[in-house]
Amino acid sequence: METRDSNERDANGQAHGTGRRALLGAAVLGAGGVVLGLPGAAGAAEAKAAAGHGGGGLKSLPVPTVIGHRGASGYRPEHTFGSYQLALDLGADVVEAGDLVPTKDGHLVCRHEPEIGGTTDVADHPEFAGRRTTKVLDGVSTTGWFTEDFTLAELKTLRAVERIPANRPHNTLYNGRWEIPTFEEVLRWQDEQTRKRGRQVWIYPETKHPTYFRKLGLGLEERVANLLRKYGKDKRNSPVILQSFEPSSIQRLNTLVDNPLVVLLSTADSRPWDFVEAGDPRTVADLVTPKGLREIAGYAQGIGPTLDLVVPKDANGRLTTPTTLVKDAHAVGLVLHPYTMRNENPFLPAEFRKGTAADAYGDVFGAFKAYFATGIDGVFTDNADTGVLARADFVNR
Repeated sequence: METRDSNERDANGQAHGTGRRALLGAAVLGAGGVVLGLPGAAGAAEAKAAAGHGGGGLKSLPVPTVIGHRGASGYRPEHTFGSYQLALDLGADVVEAGDLVPTKDGHLVCRHEPEIGGTTDVADHPEFAGRRTTKVLDGVSTTGWFTEDFTLAELKTLRAVERIPANRPHNTLYNGRWEIPTFEEVLRWQDEQTRKRGRQVWIYPETKHPTYFRKLGLGLEERVANLLRKYGKDKRNSPVILQSFEPSSIQRLNTLVDNPLVVLLSTADSRPWDFVEAGDPRTVADLVTPKGLREIAGYAQGIGPTLDLVVPKDANGRLTTPTTLVKDAHAVGLVLHPYTMRNENPFLPAEFRKGTAADAYGDVFGAFKAYFATGIDGVFTDNADTGVLARADFVNR
């Protein structure tokens, strides 16, 4: 099963351009919306541009864009309003709220995966013990509890917990504090936060396993589109970027809404699951060729590659020479928002780790600098505050 975490490891090793680029009509903002390190007339010009932050589609976002991965999941259990809220407080330009999966009665909720044993306290609910089951999810046998087997009312009795406690033991302090949000609640929260903060709040939801759910009669794209239309957020300049690991899901969304669309790309040797189902032999390596990128540019505005597709690692986990992906994607007009920067040692390239502790921070600023230097347009990060500081270092160097 190829997901954003397919090449990420926890503490136990288990799977779960050129230099600086110009800002595209926007300033680099701090957590309070303050322009960072922009002196004199240049600072005034950037501040004026920042006043329109979010009003002109993707190009209104600062570059590099700091995207709060599942909120501020480095500090709070992911895909909770506690995590989303903190991401904004820490300065994220966009919040990934959320990974969208359906309930039995057709509501969209925000969970990393439809299997919720690792992200909620469902195992502590004896009334749901009989719901534990094994399913084949995108070709992988998976045992646990699945959102499609619960009504929304039932899911609302659960509470979120930290997904990777070995790496983030301090996050377990917040276990049980927040419930599972629905996508409709997120859209209302976005409007509320926009009013309170005096600037447009952006979100970046993902359709999860769309082929799997369509076979169950729980198609995601139409549900997403209906909610976006209901809240007037289905336009080209709407502050909602839609993403998926399945190109056909993005193609379907392209016929339903006018939002910015992004194709997520896992490891080079992987195949999107919709390709597997359709008998399409192509891999991600084919999609990141100039031909593949031109095809994507026909229905999407960006790609979300794993960082390894931008800068591969050697056998020792150290960064090697960047690929031509940034140049090739920009040549056909695509933006790049790779994933995922995390502060903890196990998730960093080997040369940026400090010691061996699974929950210790490495030289994440050095890693950010290396990736920003490739010319990427933004990055998903679990630690938005770190990303904002790293960006300030980079654009003001």
